[in-house]
Amino acid sequence: MEKIRVALIGFGLSGRYLQAPFFTNHPDFLLKKVFTNNQEPEKIFPQVKKVTELSEILHDPDIDLVSICTPGATHFELALQVLRAGKHLLVEKPFTPTVKEANTLIDLAKSLNKYLFVFQNRRFDSDFLTVRKIIEHGWLGDLLRFEAHYDRFKPVLNTKKWKETPAPANGILYDLGAHIIDQSIALFGKPLAVWGESYTQRAGSAIEDAFDIRLDYGRLKVHLSSSLMVREPLPRYVLHGTKGSFVKYGIDVQEDHLKAGLLPDMPGFGVESAEFQGILNTETAGLSFRGKVETLPGEWKNLFQNIADVLLRGTDPVVALEDIVTQIGIIEQVSAG
Repeated sequence: MEKIRVALIGFGLSGRYLQAPFFTNHPDFLLKKVFTNNQEPEKIFPQVKKVTELSEILHDPDIDLVSICTPGATHFELALQVLRAGKHLLVEKPFTPTVKEANTLIDLAKSLNKYLFVFQNRRFDSDFLTVRKIIEHGWLGDLLRFEAHYDRFKPVLNTKKWKETPAPANGILYDLGAHIIDQSIALFGKPLAVWGESYTQRAGSAIEDAFDIRLDYGRLKVHLSSSLMVREPLPRYVLHGTKGSFVKYGIDVQEDHLKAGLLPDMPGFGVESAEFQGILNTETAGLSFRGKVETLPGEWKNLFQNIADVLLRGTDPVVALEDIVTQIGIIEQVSAG
């Protein structure tokens, strides 16, 4: 295939802002169709056709890749239909509510010789890429403690009722936890042991909106937490090692840039303000340093580039499906208490 012809199922936050701009700006993709009932994708992306019947995507031989951008509870059944229709598949996180469902989809994709991708875009956040660079350069020595916080202050219940309704793959573990659990797995692999709890803090909430997780990697201890009731931001990342520490506030700006109308190929896209640069305090090779570290640009486009390289050039997926199964397993374990 000269170009990968793409269709989106859903046109909310993920489809509209986090995916469509990348598919329309990348030379290897051609975004052709969007399945939605309540948005007007043609007004934003004139080359795209809006369809209101899923069959118009599933039965279209000109569609190579389908991306599911709908609520998590719908992913499994939609993914079954897409794979059985003979399409390659990209699924927004959370991939599935359960490990059993995840393995079912993975096995089905393999049996049909179709590629299956999961949209773990925050592996390419600016702050996470910077953290990874610091670890890989050994500036902290042997890492002893890794903390990741994904907090918001949203005491009022979400106006999108489906987000506040108990359902498979709903709640903060699947929403925000899927990101920082995945980041930990990307850095350190499968943990030796898991402890955690999720709970409710907001008045009137019917879903869990906070969690604390500890992943045991032997000498290294990983602490992950999230809450919708944190008004004064905590550091996004805190790292301590035998030779130094790194503390980083702020969060990747790509989502804000996309919502503001910036596109991935525009100057300054994904570049964070200098005020949020992390502090590195270390002593290596007899040299002491304490100061700011420039944050690397966010690179969500790399996830799309990898998908193109897999489908067109036979490279390996950057997000291993084994990592996704590990992630869902951790979420299930913490959910069960």
